[in-house]
Amino acid sequence: MIKRIICATGIICFVSLSLIISNTIAQEKQVAITIYQNNLGLVHDVRKMELAKGNQEIRFTDVASFIDPTSVHFKSLTAPGAVTLLEQNYEYDLVSSEKILKKYIDQVVQLFTKEGKIFEGKLLSVSGNIVLETKDEGIQSISMANVQNIDFPKLPTGLITRPTLVWLLSSTKAGKHLMETSYLTEGIDWHAEYVAAVNDDETKIDLSAWVSINNQSGTDYENAKLKLVAGDVNRAVSPQPKRRDHEEMRAMQAAAPQFEEKTFFEYHLYTLQRAATVRNNQIKQLSLFPTATTPIKKKYEYDGSKNEKKVNVILELVNSEKNGMGLPLPAGKVRVYKADGDQSQIFLGEDKIDHTPKDEKIPLHVGDAFDVVGERKQANYKQLSKQSREESWQITLRNHKKEEIEVVVREHLWGDWEIRESSHAYIKKDANTVEFLIPIKKDGEETVKYTVWY
Repeated sequence: MIKRIICATGIICFVSLSLIISNTIAQEKQVAITIYQNNLGLVHDVRKMELAKGNQEIRFTDVASFIDPTSVHFKSLTAPGAVTLLEQNYEYDLVSSEKILKKYIDQVVQLFTKEGKIFEGKLLSVSGNIVLETKDEGIQSISMANVQNIDFPKLPTGLITRPTLVWLLSSTKAGKHLMETSYLTEGIDWHAEYVAAVNDDETKIDLSAWVSINNQSGTDYENAKLKLVAGDVNRAVSPQPKRRDHEEMRAMQAAAPQFEEKTFFEYHLYTLQRAATVRNNQIKQLSLFPTATTPIKKKYEYDGSKNEKKVNVILELVNSEKNGMGLPLPAGKVRVYKADGDQSQIFLGEDKIDHTPKDEKIPLHVGDAFDVVGERKQANYKQLSKQSREESWQITLRNHKKEEIEVVVREHLWGDWEIRESSHAYIKKDANTVEFLIPIKKDGEETVKYTVWY
């Protein structure tokens, strides 16, 4: 029987593979997927399969391209002791025109060009152009782009249209089985994104949370039960496949919670309360919780050893039930906005937060103050002995705003130290950090001076 491959563009070819996949079982299935934040997913797949008695080959299709075949767990829910997995092969050499042609090297094929010419001969090469050895004209090189179709003596074997697990099963019970399969795959992950809208007097924010699922795993998950795991899961080996850039989607307010949150082992588990379809090469956004209104505190912080001039603007909130929140927050990016006089939203800045339990403070560094300037310099240095020295520092802050503010001045001290003189009170935050809380009047200036002995 002659099989013809029709080349629409000379590069992409189409062929009927019904004979190849005739032993793929028609399967009804239910899918659940648990997605982690380190490029990992756990797929749980339950399907109805018709099995014969004895040994048989089953092709399990619609698996992820980045599946870890060594992680596959398989059993019959209908008769757990009746079905044994004897052998598993993961086939991912997908069909393409070049792969089909390579299977006919040194065989006689018939080639039709777009100009109506017909060539018949032994196929020698398919690298770039197709090279044939014909009886009448000798060696012929034909451009792939000029090929209309090719006739082959028989259908090539071993070609698949999608990644497939090929199982050799032994069953002592014939009939329909409910088969459970689970496996790990890379190429899928999720992250949280937050949108915060600051009110007019900058005392509260409306905070909404979204999760973005990026599926590059190579398959769709239709009407899947969806779970998200927040936390740092340890993996022995974790190669990172390349991801595609994407345009971030703008979040919109949600009306009701979609996820149920609970503690699970040392992580937090978020379960979507409805089925969802996650397509391959798709970024899906889902609302994590309804918009919460919570108090914030606006703070100014100056760390002159890290940035000599800039004074950071911090918005601090507390993740508590009393403040309208209290849900464990997965790590993610927070974008902060504020409405202008005409109610158009102005982007103020963004920051990343780590996994945050309830009742913890969340500082958001949204930017640097335009009208507040810091200046730090060493005023004096003395080497007192081989083992001791004395340093004097001076930090000047200038407030050009129309209202009085307070600035937290942070200084870092190393080794064994003692502050012997200081113009302002300070708090020792830890073994290497002290902080001064400095009020500055509008259009005013304040200078902090201190001497430290090491």
